[in-house]
Amino acid sequence: MVEGRPASLAVRKLQGEETPPRPALGAGGYTPADLPPPVPAELSASPVASLRLRVPGDMAGGHRLLLENARQVVLVCARGERFLTRDALRSLEVLEGASLVVGTDGFIKAIGPADAIQKQFSEETFEERIDCSGKCILPGLVDAHTHPVWAGERVHEFAMKLAGATYMDIHQAGGGINFTVERTRQASEEELYSSFQQRLGCMMRAGTTLVECKSGYGLSLETELKMLRVIERARRELDIGISATYCGAHSVPKGKTASEAADDIIKNHLPRLKELGRNGEIHVDNIDVFCEKGVFDLDSTRRILQSGKDIGLQINFHGDELHPMKAAELGVELGAQAISHLEEVSDEGIAAMASARCSAVLLPTTAYMLRLKQPRARKMLDEGVIVALGSDFNPNAYCFSMPMVMHLACVNMRMSMPEALAAATINAAYALGKSHTQGSLEVGKQGDLIIINSPRWEHLIYQFGGHHELIDYVIAKGKVIYKK
Repeated sequence: MVEGRPASLAVRKLQGEETPPRPALGAGGYTPADLPPPVPAELSASPVASLRLRVPGDMAGGHRLLLENARQVVLVCARGERFLTRDALRSLEVLEGASLVVGTDGFIKAIGPADAIQKQFSEETFEERIDCSGKCILPGLVDAHTHPVWAGERVHEFAMKLAGATYMDIHQAGGGINFTVERTRQASEEELYSSFQQRLGCMMRAGTTLVECKSGYGLSLETELKMLRVIERARRELDIGISATYCGAHSVPKGKTASEAADDIIKNHLPRLKELGRNGEIHVDNIDVFCEKGVFDLDSTRRILQSGKDIGLQINFHGDELHPMKAAELGVELGAQAISHLEEVSDEGIAAMASARCSAVLLPTTAYMLRLKQPRARKMLDEGVIVALGSDFNPNAYCFSMPMVMHLACVNMRMSMPEALAAATINAAYALGKSHTQGSLEVGKQGDLIIINSPRWEHLIYQFGGHHELIDYVIAKGKVIYKK
């Protein structure tokens, strides 16, 4: 929103010139058929032009949801951008005094000034209407990195860390990932699903509508597949959106070298995943490897990731967390969609990721809880990296809340509130290859959103730990999935 102008007439600069007016989001908005072609790559992070009214002629029939009279509707972006970087992050698109319509197909049909929407849809029927007077509507939050399927609590390790033990101290003593692997192998599929479902519910009530979910506490083919079946069941049965990640290279199994573990994954795990995917039994989106000193080195990481890419998986992996490994450079070489952690990333790796449009998924909770140095978010943002955020929910970093992640990103990584919100919406969706359908409130996109009881959207970040009081509704595909 441009300060001093009505939101519906906001004009931004694009490549140094005022952009021409665009068909409006209001009074029914524009239909998906009216959407422009994809923004050219060189402009894909550019700001939106003016928002004006145009009434389409194909809005007959019932609709799923009408959200009326919101104090603010935070679009995040409105020009079909797949991600935001640099100047586009400084002022997100916000409409004031606006309403929003979601169709029976679960996709957004209209966004615009409340009076215009009311006039256009006065004769229409809705399955549900919500008065949003004095409240804000935001896109559903996207959590770009989690490990939510496991058995066995590790609260005792938190005490060890507080006493001075490092992550690798605990790992080498048989704790950490190895502790969780043993208990996850022992747990039944039903036990894992029950706890997973509860965790997803906690994430959803904190505003998350799309979450990346990894396997990785199996390390054997049998248990990795058990975890992926649990994730697949949730993807089919629950309302929250899920991006599934195979992370069989989360640690080197006992009794194997990294090279032997890589051979097993390449020769046995991945062919089985390909077969199950072809049969429609398990859908996996991403492949992940813990590229780290003492875990998987660059050579093993390269072999596994390339093999995953060869069967159609997006590369989205752990890199440069505890030691500088040149994982970012490797990810760019392999065409990675995203790399997570990056606390120890090199300057060359940052520059390479910016040029390649490879997303950096930053995890402020992990650095906070492990007392690591924070990822250099400011340098990444200043150099044009597509910065996304994730909770890294796992037994070692127990946080369900993306609002708290955004707050920590602002305080500890010196991100602005607009940068943090974009990183937890459109950019996080981009990291998962989903920003064409999720991550912003635009006509033609999925109706995933949250309603907060505040006149300004920034309260969602400002009120640290206050999201349970702020969030009144969580909505997925136009369906209310949580109401306070």
